Amino acid sequence: MASLIELGAGFDPELNAVENLYLHGSLHRKPKSHIASRVDEILAFAELESFSKTPIKYYSSGMFARLGFAAAIDIDPDILLVDEILGVGDERFFQKCQEVFYRFLGQGKTVVLVTHDMNLVEKKANLALLLSCGEATYMGTPAEAVALYRDPYYRSRLAAN
Repeated sequence: MASLIELGAGFDPELNAVENLYLHGSLHRKPKSHIASRVDEILAFAELESFSKTPIKYYSSGMFARLGFAAAIDIDPDILLVDEILGVGDERFFQKCQEVFYRFLGQGKTVVLVTHDMNLVEKKANLALLLSCGEATYMGTPAEAVALYRDPYYRSRLAAN
């Protein structure tokens, strides 16, 4: 399993991208030789080759997100958990991420997307789960989940509990 829940989780801001990729890989028990063979491809996917030696504390939030996403998918997880972190990237990079999601799904993997973007849920999700204060309030079709999410009566009942 790989996750992108918090921007920069697991990265050391004092280290550059390459050093952080080694750190990230080692945390996932990848041999140094494997990490070395993957660094160029990860940086290319993230479109950060020109910034590979720059400490990531100087990265924009979009650069940070691209590096984090590229590192997470390189682990080739069976389950990818992604928070709304990808909202900081540009549209073209978001399209690349969606291609990865579809590739993972085509391989029988699971992509869990935590989002408030109901249009994305309606268009892309197979199954939706509504949460309120950490409690599951609905699990089922994306259309029904979106309708409930947008229903002021439903939301007011949740707020009252």
